[in-house]
Amino acid sequence: MEAAPHKVVLLGECMLELQGQAFGALTQAYGGDTFNTAVYLARCGRAAGIEVSYATALGDDPLSEGLLQRWKAQGLDLSLVRRIPGKLPGMYMIELDECGERSFHFWRDSSAARLYFEAAQTPLEARCHEFGTFYLSGISLAILSPVARERVYALMASMRALGAQVVFDNNYRPRLWPDPLTARACFNRAFHLATIALVTADDHQAVMGLGSLDEAVAHAQRLPPPEIVIKRGPAATLLRQAGHSDWQEAATVSVPKVVDTTAAGDSFAAGYLSRRLLGADALQAAEFGNRLAARVIQHRGAVIAPELMQDLIEDGA
Repeated sequence: MEAAPHKVVLLGECMLELQGQAFGALTQAYGGDTFNTAVYLARCGRAAGIEVSYATALGDDPLSEGLLQRWKAQGLDLSLVRRIPGKLPGMYMIELDECGERSFHFWRDSSAARLYFEAAQTPLEARCHEFGTFYLSGISLAILSPVARERVYALMASMRALGAQVVFDNNYRPRLWPDPLTARACFNRAFHLATIALVTADDHQAVMGLGSLDEAVAHAQRLPPPEIVIKRGPAATLLRQAGHSDWQEAATVSVPKVVDTTAAGDSFAAGYLSRRLLGADALQAAEFGNRLAARVIQHRGAVIAPELMQDLIEDGA
């Protein structure tokens, strides 16, 4: 069966999200890096025929059922989700400072998503040939066992061999890894298997043990994927499109007030990938991704209300 170019699958974890101050009022929501990207990608591409599937695991409890209902309402295909009896979704709490910067507290060590590959064959492995794009992140790898990671690498290789785009986002959370050397080795394997690398420069600096942000950018520019996008915070985004040797810059968008940076990179990735899937060049796609990220960080929460971004989708530029 030939893969559908507009069918995208993302692998990862969506957790319950609590926002607020400890022992104060807490707002309950949900989020996770690749999940946030999946939601924003579905919104950006639904009208043009992009279909977005999410691969993860949940339990058989009421919280898991509630998450599934909400994910379906976001327009995601959930046929690749595994349900594991007796397990629960992970949970995290976000505390925000006055500048919108985050600190996280996680309860995820025994979450269902970590056990997605604890099966002879997962739904994703069985149906990988159906998808034209496979998206995962450094966090997708971090939550899995070494044996499960090997199965992910095999998926990346087989899907790339079938002609799919394999997108690796370098989200790095040190506390999820036993040590930096393990993380570095896993990231390097993923970069060698990817066709598109989405690189956040400060994460790259941290995981690769580089001395400065400039060194991290230079190192990222030598990575093996044919297409590379390097995000540098408020500085212009650097990119090299597949099939080209030159580097271009996409300006970021300044905003009057940053409220919450939680899904800045996740929404950028969705905006970028949606436009690439619909035929835009890498520069146009990065410019759209930056506009979407700028909109998202002006509102609280990982996933903002659809109406807050609808004008961007309708403009399509």
